[in-house]
Amino acid sequence: MIKQRLGVIFGGMSTENEVSIVSANSVLKNLDTEKYEIFPIYIGIDGTWYETTMQKEVEIGKEIKDKKEIENIVEYLNELDVLFPVLHGLYGEDGTIQGLFELLKKPYVGCGVLASSVGMDKVYTKIVFEKARLKQAKYEYIRKYKQDYIFVDNNFNETRLKLEEVAEKVSNNLKFPMFIKPSNSGSSVGVNKANNKEELKTYIEQASSFDNKILIEEGIVGKEVECAVLGNEDVIASVVGEVKSAEEFYSYDAKYKNSASKTEIPANLPKSIEEEIRKQAVKAFKAIDGKGLSRVDFFVEKETNQIYINEINTLPGFTSISMYPKLFEASGISYKELLNQIIKIATD
Repeated sequence: MIKQRLGVIFGGMSTENEVSIVSANSVLKNLDTEKYEIFPIYIGIDGTWYETTMQKEVEIGKEIKDKKEIENIVEYLNELDVLFPVLHGLYGEDGTIQGLFELLKKPYVGCGVLASSVGMDKVYTKIVFEKARLKQAKYEYIRKYKQDYIFVDNNFNETRLKLEEVAEKVSNNLKFPMFIKPSNSGSSVGVNKANNKEELKTYIEQASSFDNKILIEEGIVGKEVECAVLGNEDVIASVVGEVKSAEEFYSYDAKYKNSASKTEIPANLPKSIEEEIRKQAVKAFKAIDGKGLSRVDFFVEKETNQIYINEINTLPGFTSISMYPKLFEASGISYKELLNQIIKIATD
């Protein structure tokens, strides 16, 4: 049997470089060595590409020691049969590296350029979901511009305002609590919850240090649930799982550093609600022109059981505690088999 030469690419130039390394640890440990000749490729935070053996697990926050710089990236990638980006955040799941793979005409795991870029940008994800008639929390969109902010209304009319004016306008349109999010950031990096106008101003300024585009959403009281999807045209959805954050919301620290955060798989939901979430997850995936895999996040409102779509993650985490593999494991697909399937889908 001829093994496929599989490049596993991780790290990257985003705030999620460390999380990507942990995901890669799990992927590399579970890949079928009978099927694949594996080439681990690390991208440093400065954008330098390295070949590495990754023989030992690298803990979050630790440096990769056994690495050698790749002199000609294009030549190196051209020697491989299929590419598996285990990358999170900017330059990894936003369509940029997918564009490189397309130029090289190399099959790769996951969504293409369009779906990756739309899925990464929270504001434009919202716009596509609106067109798909998927129910969402009320939101506002602003952009940082020099010392001021651009308020963008529902018809894309723009108004230049000071921070105080932006906070006043948003406070009039949305109810507290609100969530302030950089539009292009993953793993809840830079996300904060504001309970009043002063906090809103502080967190708008903080979010603008991560991205000039900022999304502000009205908070929803209820369960935070997630559903994994797999496929190209014939897409399957996993069981639904619930995230139970140890903190006030599912922040970066709650996800990766607080062991008291828990998941419940399957979620304790009425069957009809679970089926509707699975249906909407596939619809959201197809609405952004998704391919391969994604994880779709929702809220189920406590008082009404109304389903609100939150966001889609086109390259979900693959750590040992990540929801994507755990959801499919609960659906009858083991981690190792899941990896086989997403690589096969990439080459179909």
